Amino acid sequence: MSAPDNQAMHLLVPFAAPLSDAGRQAVGSLALPQLRALLSRLQPSGRDEGDEWSYTPPHERAWARALGWTGGDGLWPWAARQAAVDGLDVAEQAWGLVTPAHWHVGTDQVSLLDPQLLVLDEAASRECFDAVKDLFTSDGFALHWAAPLRWYVAHPSLAAMRCASLDRVVGRNVDGWLGSDPAARRIRRMQSEVQMQLYTHPLNDAREARGLLPVNSFWLSGCGARQAASGAEPWVDLRLRAPALAEDWAAWVKAWDTLDEGPLADAAAHVARGEPLRLTLCGERASVSYTTAPVGFWRGLRSRLQALPAVQPLLETL
Repeated sequence: MSAPDNQAMHLLVPFAAPLSDAGRQAVGSLALPQLRALLSRLQPSGRDEGDEWSYTPPHERAWARALGWTGGDGLWPWAARQAAVDGLDVAEQAWGLVTPAHWHVGTDQVSLLDPQLLVLDEAASRECFDAVKDLFTSDGFALHWAAPLRWYVAHPSLAAMRCASLDRVVGRNVDGWLGSDPAARRIRRMQSEVQMQLYTHPLNDAREARGLLPVNSFWLSGCGARQAASGAEPWVDLRLRAPALAEDWAAWVKAWDTLDEGPLADAAAHVARGEPLRLTLCGERASVSYTTAPVGFWRGLRSRLQALPAVQPLLETL
């Protein structure tokens, strides 16, 4: 990791703390000596409070702030940003990210499974894309294929379309995240049409015969027009994401260990060399940031730093 032009390195860690009881128990087993050592050389620089029902999770809020964006809950233009990276001419249009998905129908709720579980290759994704494209274009939406799990849609109505991050919805009841305003109802109608279109599609028959999940809907997120970044890009380490969304807490603890031994150890060495650092730890409700403390600050507080609590109580506040 490096920071250009002597700017402070910014390491941002999503899914640093869970809310479930099992996840909280996993937090108690973390040692994280490198994180503890690193925090002893940093000082708190800000905290972002929220709740687990916000459309935008704390790590996306922290990321957007680092980029210098303006927006609000569920109103950050991640789709336009990524579409430009994927080579699309986003111009001044409003864009949304369409993620093909599997909605699991349970006895009392419909939940969205992690799209990675689809194991969707390019050929299958393009076949699904072609099957539903007319449903979008007939309603005035321009639909673009970029990758198996990244389709993009452009339409003026997306300029102020508030929608929940995919990271909020995976594994949860979709009803709590669909919205009820006219724009959201329009998307719900399109989701229903896509579900009907794909329900009897031969592709899904073949997938189920092979033991694969059918593609039966989509999720829309990251809507808005592209914003230029006025801040430095943070280093976002996503290794905790997959095990957290899967609620695989043994794997999550192992991922924390590798994060501690790798990027956090590198960050500690970065600070030890006298180079500036910003660290942001993000849970499901809140995030907390730390920055390099002035030499006089941490030397003057050496005795207090030696008595720093374990990192678990900090993570439990997120």
